[in-house]
Amino acid sequence: MDPRSQIIVALDCDNRATADAVVEQLGGECRFYKVGLELLTAAGPEVIKDLVARGKELFLDLKLFEIPNSVAGAVRAAGALGVSMVTVHGMGGISIMSAAVDAARDFPGLRILALTVVTSMTDADLTDIGVGGTVDEQVLRLARLAQKAGCHGVIASPQDVAALRSTLGPDALIVTPGVALPGESPAEHARPGTPRAAITAGASHVVVGRTVTRAADPAAAFRLVRASLAP
Repeated sequence: MDPRSQIIVALDCDNRATADAVVEQLGGECRFYKVGLELLTAAGPEVIKDLVARGKELFLDLKLFEIPNSVAGAVRAAGALGVSMVTVHGMGGISIMSAAVDAARDFPGLRILALTVVTSMTDADLTDIGVGGTVDEQVLRLARLAQKAGCHGVIASPQDVAALRSTLGPDALIVTPGVALPGESPAEHARPGTPRAAITAGASHVVVGRTVTRAADPAAAFRLVRASLAP
């Protein structure tokens, strides 16, 4: 896969102008963007429509966790916007994930990804909410459930990738937030890794945020990430 298609830039911005500036600075370097709850709430779906109209692929990170009918409705709305990926919470269970998968069938280009364990969570956090076992165990448990529900792949930390690839096989998408170049701070991610380590372990895509979006020269930063993925 072309490294440019493996890198998803997270537009974790609180306003449309900042997001537009990043996209403009990256130009043709970046093909794939993530829009999450912050930007979607601040700017509305028009930001997604405009990016799709510019030929960009969109990862809509909604982390859906609702009754199946509501999840299905949100997935259909995402599909109508032209996005390529949308997320659903694995902890919602098989009925919620299956509803998302079924709703996506009308949109051949739409992939449903199940969030396993948020990259900021630790074993202690799971204990706090009554989940027994370790993060590693929970990630694999939810990944197997997602595969059973028909999800196209999962969201997990770079440290989970090797075990997930072994468990899910060669065709599943494994998208990894929580990556940073060597020497950079992993911010709030408890289980970070480098883009190269994630791809080498079997990730299909890496999500980079402030490494690129807060750089003095976002395009140059993007090229550094891309270069780091070269064999």
